[in-house]
Amino acid sequence: MALTSSEEMQKLVRKIAKVDPAFAPIIKSSGLCTINAKRPTRTHYDTLVTSIISQQLAIKAADTIRERVRLLAGGSIQAEAMAALTPEALRSAGVSGAKIRAITELTDGTLSGEIEFKKFSKMSNEAISKELTAIWGIGRWTVEMFLMFHLGRLDLWPVGDLAMRRGWEKIHRLPDYIDPKELDLIGQKFEGIQSVVAWYCWRATEGESSTW
Repeated sequence: MALTSSEEMQKLVRKIAKVDPAFAPIIKSSGLCTINAKRPTRTHYDTLVTSIISQQLAIKAADTIRERVRLLAGGSIQAEAMAALTPEALRSAGVSGAKIRAITELTDGTLSGEIEFKKFSKMSNEAISKELTAIWGIGRWTVEMFLMFHLGRLDLWPVGDLAMRRGWEKIHRLPDYIDPKELDLIGQKFEGIQSVVAWYCWRATEGESSTW
């Protein structure tokens, strides 16, 4: 997938502001969305392991544990090295039992070829989601963040993310919480660029939703 140039992103944000003028102020104050602006520096596998480690943790704690795991794995998080680590070693780094199970399943699927990362660039969001959510411990939110921030897909609408919904409410000055199902329907008017809209919702709440 080609990177999105600043010129292309400018066209997208203008379209968003035209479709929904309430976004104009946050677009102006936040600058251009950075989704798909650069190639990822980590592998697909490393990114997913990091996401599993980060679940329900503060950013600083997640970064500390990831660094411990990286050192245990010999300097980089790769499936072959991770497969050689015992559950006890991972626990000593601060990884919980549930996360160890998820990482183990991801590692086994990677090494066996069941998960074909090389084909992801040509696969649909739905196909990738089906493949990854078959792994214990990887759910919809993790896959959506992976698709958006790692693969650079611009057409994700993660209504299950609390901070994104709070951002939408703040931008539109809603007096009450918005129902995810209602927001899901609203997202249809941004078809193809929902990820960009979601990014600005997060900016409105200072990106409180994740460590991505």
